[in-house]
Amino acid sequence: MSITAKLKLQKGKFKLDASFTVPSTGITAIFGPSGCGKTTLLRTLAGLEAKSEGELKIGDQYWQNKNYNLPTHQRALGYVFQEPSLFPHLSVKQNLAYGLKRTPREKQHIKFDEVVELLGVSSWLKRSPIKLSGGERQRVAIARALLTSPELLLMDEPMAALDLQSKAEIFPFLERLHASLKIPVFYVSHSPEEVARLADFMLLMDNGKVQLQGPLEETLSQIDSPLAQRDDAFSVLNCTVKEAEAPFHITELSFGANVDDKFDTNFHSTDTDKETIRIPRTNTTNGQKVRLRIQARDVSLCLDKPQHTSILNVLPAKVMALSPANKKGQRLVKLNIVGTSVLARLSEYSCEHLQLSPGKSVFAQIKAMALLS
Repeated sequence: MSITAKLKLQKGKFKLDASFTVPSTGITAIFGPSGCGKTTLLRTLAGLEAKSEGELKIGDQYWQNKNYNLPTHQRALGYVFQEPSLFPHLSVKQNLAYGLKRTPREKQHIKFDEVVELLGVSSWLKRSPIKLSGGERQRVAIARALLTSPELLLMDEPMAALDLQSKAEIFPFLERLHASLKIPVFYVSHSPEEVARLADFMLLMDNGKVQLQGPLEETLSQIDSPLAQRDDAFSVLNCTVKEAEAPFHITELSFGANVDDKFDTNFHSTDTDKETIRIPRTNTTNGQKVRLRIQARDVSLCLDKPQHTSILNVLPAKVMALSPANKKGQRLVKLNIVGTSVLARLSEYSCEHLQLSPGKSVFAQIKAMALLS
């Protein structure tokens, strides 16, 4: 099952022309600079742009085609805006009940108590929304959207209006949604941190078009993509907590994938191929899944494994590809570390000095303090 779209919209001087196919599960990030059409695409998916043309198919059901455009109120979707838009004259419980009442009882497959527990809002049910923080109000707004039992959840930069503390508070709950939801989510953002922590699939937009689409790790590791050309280019590692409270206030994580390396028949990943990576101690437990964001500029390479270094993470890797040098004399190097793609940004001089080329064995060095989760 998948979601497919070929949508067009002329809105003043702006033109949306977006075509994509994404999975019908998990979180799809709609990512790109301000003004590229992210919110317009989300509104078109919701049926809020009456003049849109084209097709939208959710699984085996058309919500829009050349002869048919399902009205918004008949689309089984939930919409979370930048601002929570809760009813100030109703309690939290009454706001949630409003979402529940919008859905016929026979179509209510998401239960009130489950959502309250998932978003951690049970202690506020009798309170007024005006007495909640920004992050708390947004959690209530998400809960209300879920209680409509949507087949599709749309989230338009739900953390854009939050301060840093509120963002830190809401992230764990969004990650719980990511792990628990069985419905597809479109998540609009221009924040690399949000995309790295939450997304499974990505649509990269610019000037009203989808420039790039695919699984998150694949799109991030394409060295010729617009994402890789950004100063904040990054990779993600899907890890498992190996030792939450290792000595010296360190948390140890394991990662790896079952992927063959095409350059060397002696370099194969197996189910037991794992590497350990160390980060500053975090509030995690053994066995917990954790996703790390690694900035390409924080990865350095060497040909021989250093014996005396303060860098905690020195990982054997293979060079997969190199980009041409940019105007700053920098090149991106795509690495394979036990089946996981990682980008490194080096100077052209360093690439020549190390004589880097596809298939070359190297060691990747990553500071523990530079890793972001």
